[in-house]
Amino acid sequence: MNDQNKGFQKEEAPKTAQGAQSTTSTWKRLLAKKWVFPATYMAAAAIILTLMWVYQDAGKNTVSEADLGIKVSSDKATDTTKAPDGAVAVNAQTETIQWPVKDRSLVEVSIPFYDTNATKEVKQTAMIQYNDQLTPHTAIDLKAKDDAAFEVLAALSGKVTAVEQNPVVGNLVEITHSNGLISIYQSLSEVKVAKGAEVKKGDIIAKAGRNEFEKEDGVHLHFEIRQVSDNAAINPETLLNAKQ
Repeated sequence: MNDQNKGFQKEEAPKTAQGAQSTTSTWKRLLAKKWVFPATYMAAAAIILTLMWVYQDAGKNTVSEADLGIKVSSDKATDTTKAPDGAVAVNAQTETIQWPVKDRSLVEVSIPFYDTNATKEVKQTAMIQYNDQLTPHTAIDLKAKDDAAFEVLAALSGKVTAVEQNPVVGNLVEITHSNGLISIYQSLSEVKVAKGAEVKKGDIIAKAGRNEFEKEDGVHLHFEIRQVSDNAAINPETLLNAKQ
């Protein structure tokens, strides 16, 4: 019986070694394939990223509008709301431009802005003749219906960036605004502001007067709007608040 057991053990030993060699060969063949390492790398990377995402997400808390003390109104575009500490938060509205006169009904546009898309007749009225040259009008001229002088108002709040006396265009005031626009007022008299002053929309800055450039227009205001970015002139009538 013992001899049989010994014979049995001798026969089993080679099989065990052969099985180990077979397993080793299988792994070698598997690892020899080109796709194994990239696939293993991608799987490991995916596991690491998943663990990082779970860890980071666990530290985040969702904060609602109620937690911040914010009240949202669906029927009002802008509103003032009280913050938790009692401070008032304001959604500021962009200031609209107004006519640079107290009463729009008392003045008329005597010389319009030169618009390339306007009719031929309108273009002709928007040309200024000076020293035998015709120049497109880059503003609108406002004149009182009774030809009297009138007070000139700041069309927008801003900072006075120029106050000059020019022999051609007369007294000039330039105001730079926070919305990227510059308003220019020429043919003035009795200028009431100085360079560097801060003015509010509707403040009186001067009175209408005369100049050489538009001499035929008599007492008037030359009102011009330009962009700060490229100094391009804009037709003021396209920006003016119709309610003013």
